[in-house]
This record gives sequence, C-alpha cells and structure tokens, in this order.
Amino acid sequence: MMVNTFQMMVAWRKVVVAALLDLLALVFVFFVPALSHHSGLPVYLIEPMRVMIILALLHSHRVNAWALAVILPAFSYFVSGHPLPVKMVIITLELLLNVGLFQLLRGRISPFFAMASAILVSKVFYYLVKYLVVSLGWLQMELFATPFTIQLITMLVFSGYALLILNPRIQKNKRR
Repeated sequence: MMVNTFQMMVAWRKVVVAALLDLLALVFVFFVPALSHHSGLPVYLIEPMRVMIILALLHSHRVNAWALAVILPAFSYFVSGHPLPVKMVIITLELLLNVGLFQLLRGRISPFFAMASAILVSKVFYYLVKYLVVSLGWLQMELFATPFTIQLITMLVFSGYALLILNPRIQKNKRR
C-alpha cells in the first residue's frame, strides 16, 4: 500500500509540474510583447517559446513538450497577432522538429550535444523554409531578424542547461 501511495504522489507531482509549466509558458508568451515594449529590451530575442519547450523537455513529460510546440505559436498569434499565420506554421514545425530531434538524440549522445544538435537542425530547417516563403512572396520580412551571435549564445546556454539537468554524474550525486 505504501508503494502505491508513493507512486501516486510521484505521478501527481509530475502532473502538477507539467500544469504549472504550461501556465508559466502561456503567461510568459502572453506578456513578452508587453515586456519588450515597456522595458525597451527585445525579450523575444531569447526565444521565449523555445525556452518553454526546453523547460518542458527537461522537467515534464515529453508529450507536454509536443503539446506546447503546437499550442504556444497559435496562442501567441491569437493574443498578440504575432507571428503572422505563415510564420506561425513555420515556427510550429521548427519547435516540433526541435522536440523530436532532442528526444531522438537524448539517449545516444550527451545532453549538451543532443540539445545543440536539435536546436541547430531545427533552426536550419526554419531558415530554409522561411527563405522559401519569403522568396515566394508569402512573407515580406528580413530572413535573419535575430543576430547570429545571439542565436549562438542562446543555443549554448540552452544546451548547457540540458547538460546540467540531465548529466548522469550530476543525477548520480543528487541521489546520494
């Protein structure tokens, strides 16, 4: 009976963490335009949707990350009008690719390189599709709105965080 109670508590904790993470994701994405406007800082440069996807990948169930990859771009569009519908679809596909690649690579290579590879490949995909869409005239915008150095820094920070959270040596020391 004790084991079942413990298992139920662990399961309940995971549900609560996922629900809180989802709420935080929606609130964060909702307030990014206001934060950027009122602070004068381009908060969107840290890729708030990717931040929330990575937090979901590392701290909740993988299904939650898949769901947020679909929900966050649509939610952002419906509450702020950004991104434009065509770009929203591209971002959604990019985030889904990021989630899928990370899950595929996670057990095969180090967490750092799994995250870095997933981000890099999904960004290359994003820019290839965005180039096609801009070339076809479906979007009128710059191909690269976020400076490359900022993208590189955020990729390294997110990958370092994945290593910190998923590093087997660190996890082993936590259990002691």
